[in-house]
Amino acid sequence: MEEGVQLIRGEAEQRYEVFHTDCPARDVVDHVTSRWGIWVLISLRSNDLRFYELRESIRGISEKMLARTLRALVQDGLVWRKVEPTTPPQVSYGLTEFGQDIGEPLTDLFDRITRHLPPRPTPQRTR
Repeated sequence: MEEGVQLIRGEAEQRYEVFHTDCPARDVVDHVTSRWGIWVLISLRSNDLRFYELRESIRGISEKMLARTLRALVQDGLVWRKVEPTTPPQVSYGLTEFGQDIGEPLTDLFDRITRHLPPRPTPQRTR
């Protein structure tokens, strides 16, 4: 086995050993499950969005964190980035096939969590 690449040899295929700290798959898992990674993937599940549309859809994320998260997810092959040659440039983001595949169970997880939470209280009106 090459140093730095952690693989388990199976009968039909090789798998990454994600419990090793230097496993490349571990970085992808860290990016997907990061504070903002999961929200970016869920936000892009239904349609492609421009940077500011994406920022507006994810309440509480700063431009800096969104840019950092998108950069990591693009590098991991989960999100694609398209720059339109306009002035100023328009940048759109969407999920790759890999991103769609990963986003589906995350959306499922989100749906399961929200189904089991108690109903939200109705805001009280002040007179």
